[in-house]
Amino acid sequence: MCPHEPACPSAEAKDREAARTIAIHPEQGWSLLCNGVVLFEDTGELLPDGGVIAPHRPTDMTANAA
Repeated sequence: MCPHEPACPSAEAKDREAARTIAIHPEQGWSLLCNGVVLFEDTGELLPDGGVIAPHRPTDMTANAA
């Protein structure tokens, strides 16, 4: 389905965020990746099957630990 060489990681892959961006909407805070994942500015994700990945910024853990 992905026209890129090498093919982008699937939406189910752990490295799904490495897929190419095909639509960017910074004014709304999201981008659409080639694999169908919607990536939000806060690092949350909406998967093509409707699944949700909660925001996972590494800096949040550092700030909370201090």
